[in-house]
Amino acid sequence: MASPAFGANARSTAVATVRTDEIEASRVILTREGLLGENVHVSYFGLLEQDKRELFAGRIAARRFRAMLVDLGSGASFDVVVVPGEDRIESARELDHAIDGQVPVVLREFSLVEEVVHADERWLAAMAKRGLTDLSQLRVNPLSAGVLSAAESGRRIQRCFTFVQKTPSDLGWAHPVDGVTVMVDVVTREVLDVIDYIDLPVPQEDGNFHEAAWVNEPPRAGIKPIEITQPDGPSFTIDDNGVLSWLGWQLQLGFDQREGLVFHNISIADGGEQRPVIYRASIAEMMVPYGDPSPQRWFQNFFDCGEYLLGGFANSLELGCDCVGDITYLDAVLADAAGNARVVPQAICIHEEDAGILWKHTDNWNGSSDSRRNRRLVVSFFVTVGNYDYGFYWYFSLDGSIELEVKATGIVFTSAYPGAGYEFASEIAPGLGAPYHQHLFSARLDMMVGGIDNAVDELEARLVPRGDRNPTGTGFTQVATRLSSEKQAQRLADNALGRVWVVTNPSVQNRLGGDIGYVLFPEGKPVLLADSESDIYQRATFSTKHLWVTAYEPDELYPAGDFVNMHPGGAGLPAWTAADRNVDSTDIVLWHTFGLTHFPRLEDWPIMPVDSTGFVLKPHGFFGRNPTLDIPETMSDHCAPGHHSEPDHHEHHSKGQS
Repeated sequence: MASPAFGANARSTAVATVRTDEIEASRVILTREGLLGENVHVSYFGLLEQDKRELFAGRIAARRFRAMLVDLGSGASFDVVVVPGEDRIESARELDHAIDGQVPVVLREFSLVEEVVHADERWLAAMAKRGLTDLSQLRVNPLSAGVLSAAESGRRIQRCFTFVQKTPSDLGWAHPVDGVTVMVDVVTREVLDVIDYIDLPVPQEDGNFHEAAWVNEPPRAGIKPIEITQPDGPSFTIDDNGVLSWLGWQLQLGFDQREGLVFHNISIADGGEQRPVIYRASIAEMMVPYGDPSPQRWFQNFFDCGEYLLGGFANSLELGCDCVGDITYLDAVLADAAGNARVVPQAICIHEEDAGILWKHTDNWNGSSDSRRNRRLVVSFFVTVGNYDYGFYWYFSLDGSIELEVKATGIVFTSAYPGAGYEFASEIAPGLGAPYHQHLFSARLDMMVGGIDNAVDELEARLVPRGDRNPTGTGFTQVATRLSSEKQAQRLADNALGRVWVVTNPSVQNRLGGDIGYVLFPEGKPVLLADSESDIYQRATFSTKHLWVTAYEPDELYPAGDFVNMHPGGAGLPAWTAADRNVDSTDIVLWHTFGLTHFPRLEDWPIMPVDSTGFVLKPHGFFGRNPTLDIPETMSDHCAPGHHSEPDHHEHHSKGQS
């Protein structure tokens, strides 16, 4: 990836993820220093990346790791930096929970909450009032607490709903015990309050989609097999440092407990030069705000990265079910609550797939007829966070495009449906509601288009006013506005104007003399639908704009701040951009908010078909012409005879590789 624009040391080939030996060595150090012991849980453990400016200057330091710890005996939390290669703790800070918030939720809290609630007389009375006395059927669902009152400040709290699970195989989401919310302090292990707001009937219809007998229909007939084979194997290679090379693309793979997949050093070949596009890319936050303001569920807003550590819930993927074709799998290495290494087998799926027509033209003048098929490299992973499942699919295409598609599926969060015309939820089964909600993601894109000096222009379609320049009234143009400061660069999409944002490098020109660039195409769907004075607006301000641009700082990683759990708000992007730093022709980071606004349908129950959201980055003057003119013709029996050679046929089976 060396380039005169930023120097030969711009790409570090260091492993971009955590190794098992580093986790184990860190655990020993944390224990020795008295930070890890009885009742202390590792909430988060991950690689603390070195300032890229130091790497570019050739100064490579010992690898550092960040550990977030919580003592469920005392309630104390610590933010620790450990350097296993030097056998030392670099720093350790105890959090002030009233100001800092709390470290993310740990697994022990999920089981602990049900134990505590099942023993509370007030909750038992609320259940008995509804005719629910069999504790073996009552599942207590712990939820992040959101903003705490002054009386609750500093506590580590879960707010809890109850669901009826009739049998061990029953889908409990079908039977919410709505109207009752329980507040549990997971440190003191006491129920602080039981809010019995309203007595709504528990929905009785089952939703057991996973049981063939429940579906009550024979399997759909007529489905023929689809087999995807690559007789000569895939077109990509991957080395021991996670550097993936594919048809001109190079990118380094990593995996983080909070963000999931992390990409470094994304570059693409142009002639004989490997040219950089993005230094680091990830999903830095994901937030699901619910729109039912009733007293029992007003707080229901989940930060799946900052509160629950999305990457830690990665699925082990299965060949032929989750990924189809000639698949290469990679494991994810994480730390468990005790600080031991935990491996998620086959967490990352890598393959290439046909992507339709790349380009095509039949010319009436010269009689030529040419087309090329597109293909794309797919790097993906899937997580299950509570009721919802999310697939994250990063696509790299032959034409230089980068796309992220997030696939949402799983089970909608349910409630009892209060009655016809209720304005904050859909009725999806008899008496069963699904509150309206959003799925809002923040992509952190540390851009490096041709080098680290980048700028952002907002492009819009404009009608030129009728006059001397446009006498017929049919002329329109594209207007570019430079976003020069952090406050100016807080933008909303506008599809009526075709608004997009192009990241350029003013110091590198293309063959026509223009700045090279990559353009971000937003979907332009709704941002956060909450009042500016609301708690969730203050905590998730990042989600109120489609675009933020910040000056690069290595410690600015998460758009809602480092400690989202029970944080009062104002951290992250709103705090950083208050300085209104320059973002014109400098080292910048793009933060792109995108997502779904979900008004559940009947068809979303009992399991939701995939709904997708995402964004696209495309080269914009980055190449001197169409970069895919060197793609050879497709060789296939289905192409016109006489134009293509016959392919060799080999027996081949899809395979998975660990």
